Amino acid sequence: MPGTARHDREMAIQAKRNLSKTTDPVERLRLQCLARGSAGIKGLGRVFRIMDDDNSRTLDFKEFVKGLNDYAMMIDKEEAQEIFRIFDKDGSGTIDFDEFLVTLRPPMSKARKEIIMQAFRKLDKTGDGVVTIEDLRGVYNAKHHPKYQNGDWTEDQVFRAFLDNFDSPYDKDGKVTTEEFMNYYAGVSASIDTDVYFIIMMKNAWKL
Repeated sequence: MPGTARHDREMAIQAKRNLSKTTDPVERLRLQCLARGSAGIKGLGRVFRIMDDDNSRTLDFKEFVKGLNDYAMMIDKEEAQEIFRIFDKDGSGTIDFDEFLVTLRPPMSKARKEIIMQAFRKLDKTGDGVVTIEDLRGVYNAKHHPKYQNGDWTEDQVFRAFLDNFDSPYDKDGKVTTEEFMNYYAGVSASIDTDVYFIIMMKNAWKL
């Protein structure tokens, strides 16, 4: 199973440990997200998206702070102002939240990004940049899933649960975009030290 629960737990523990050591506000926010597991950063992204009423894909300071509060991030106003200033590069009083999420993602090497994209392309049967239940048929075998075997779930329910791993905890639409897939694996990647091990894990998980 991609992004195993064990990596998730390790990463969350590691993030909590590092939180007490860092003073960098962006790093603190990143670690607070990672302390929630691989889907943490993605979850924050969804909160911002919901708040972006006019679909401008930007947030002003008030919206930014409200988003952080809605997601229960422990950040005081001064820290929030500092983070906002870092991202508001042109001083326009708004930040682009796609840019914000990319910066918040733990940095990954080119090799890691490439293997993540390989896995995504393998899943994205239709090649439209979005993975759906339809795409999963024939790529992911639901019949090995314990809940399918004991009759609790149908094949579609197994697929849906699988997609929900990558989807945001707050707004599960049964579709996974490249960005969501990348955000998820950026979280997993944060708990794996070497590129070699990360690539082996991905190849095994996705039979690449």
